[in-house]
Amino acid sequence: MSPVADFDFVIVGAGSAGCLLANRLSANPDHRVLLIEAGGKDNWFWIKVPVGYLYTIANPRTDWCFTTEPDPGLAGRSILYARGRVIGGCSSINAMIHMRGQASDYELWAQATGDERWRWGGSDGPGETLAIYKDLENYFGGADEWHGADGEIRVEPPRVRWKILDAWQAAAAQVGISPIDEFNRGDNAGSAYFHVNQRRGRRWSMADAFLHPVAHRPNLTIYTQTQAVKLLMDDQVQEDQRRGAWTTAAHRATGVRLLKDGQTIDVRARREVILSAGAIGSPHLMQASGLGPAGLLTQHHVPVAVDLPGVGENLQDHLQLRTVYRVRGARTVNTLYRNWITRAGMGLQYLVMRSGPMTMPPSTLGAFARSDPTLASPDLEWHVQPLSLAKFGEPLHRFAAITPSVCNLRPSSRGHVRLASADPLTYPKISCNYLSTEADHLAAVRGLRMTRKIMAAPALARYRPDELLPGPQLVSDDDLQQAAGELGTTIFHPVGTCAMGAFDTRGVPRSPATVLDSDCRVYRVAGLRVIDASAMPTITSGNTNAPVMLIAERAARAILG
Repeated sequence: MSPVADFDFVIVGAGSAGCLLANRLSANPDHRVLLIEAGGKDNWFWIKVPVGYLYTIANPRTDWCFTTEPDPGLAGRSILYARGRVIGGCSSINAMIHMRGQASDYELWAQATGDERWRWGGSDGPGETLAIYKDLENYFGGADEWHGADGEIRVEPPRVRWKILDAWQAAAAQVGISPIDEFNRGDNAGSAYFHVNQRRGRRWSMADAFLHPVAHRPNLTIYTQTQAVKLLMDDQVQEDQRRGAWTTAAHRATGVRLLKDGQTIDVRARREVILSAGAIGSPHLMQASGLGPAGLLTQHHVPVAVDLPGVGENLQDHLQLRTVYRVRGARTVNTLYRNWITRAGMGLQYLVMRSGPMTMPPSTLGAFARSDPTLASPDLEWHVQPLSLAKFGEPLHRFAAITPSVCNLRPSSRGHVRLASADPLTYPKISCNYLSTEADHLAAVRGLRMTRKIMAAPALARYRPDELLPGPQLVSDDDLQQAAGELGTTIFHPVGTCAMGAFDTRGVPRSPATVLDSDCRVYRVAGLRVIDASAMPTITSGNTNAPVMLIAERAARAILG
């Protein structure tokens, strides 16, 4: 054991939330801040090139390369569960899609936490969510009613368009999904090209936005290739009289045990330990440290510090159903990639103009719609790709095709992340339990039928689309339910495993599933917060990186306030 190092704040995880927190907390030169990252630096070429996600996902250099437990809802399949393991975390390997979700999402958060500040706000009434998003944003079109221009998160339009996607958008309009200027205005109903976190054709990760500009600060220390293995806690706690999760604390977090350069070292946090290791990493570290469901910890011979039944539970994710349609007479990535001349042209276009297919996110065009017209806001989202492949990591098909993937934005299925061993270096068991409710089966069938309806619309007729997956022979609801299980895969949006919730006047959670209060403080463990996607009580309607930044900014203000 090497000597102990002291800091004011110790942040575990240099992903999206961790980068913002390191920026905000180290802005005061009196704060000594340590940021810990299990992965390495983000200076690899393929991290910065947008299409590089093809090389960063499922690569142990940048990805934890988790896999899920065999899932009955997915025909017994185990699937890749990518999570960023590099400076910038998932924002260094994700789809770069800037998606706030919808106002209705934050209404659910306000209800779950009893905190009105989570509401969307603006013309919709009280609430801080829209205002914080605007504060964080550097929007290409400048500041307006919906956007900010002075923040760190760069938001730009895509730098390539496709005629086949324009035709898909026109077909969607013919079945009632109208084109709109953009998403992110509170109700996303319609179709639009996604806005992305890029700057001049390069990925703009949250490390680019928040960490690299301040990495020179003398009061900010960054450890890479360093894994947190245990939270350090003290039984001697002075009761915090403020209403919230620390009112009835049994312990105080005092630091973190780390594995660095082959040595075990302890670092001390004089003020707070902050977990920003993500919806898999944060609950796993808590469980390995004795914070979690008592039965689970006892099963693995981990001494129980605090029985917190909600740690690792409430896992939610968007399941995408990848349909594939062969098309004719259309330019797609498949056709461009067929020979070295067009591939070379794509590379040259990127190097000279920072445009073209190499600037593409995994999905370019999006659409939102209601599976049931009685719903208050859309519950289905399409990610439409001008390419196709059998599955991620395999070669593109050698014919022109598109992939309109549809997902249920509000799944009712719930999974969990659970300790597999007392050894903190052993990966946890991730069980998603996709399609485990009748409501999710119904949404899947409706999504597949709506996709077929769009593909059969007149605007696409000239391209003579042929359905390859799931296949036109599958007609009945039972057939499509089975196809959903066979086709479905994660869209990499796990959230909710240390959920925020409401507390009574004594500072006791109203639900045993609650782990955090609305300021992300861990129940009964003073000096410990979880600030990442784990904190979401319910999943947002769309890609989850922007909502993580909302949580991180609000929590940073609470800490500093």
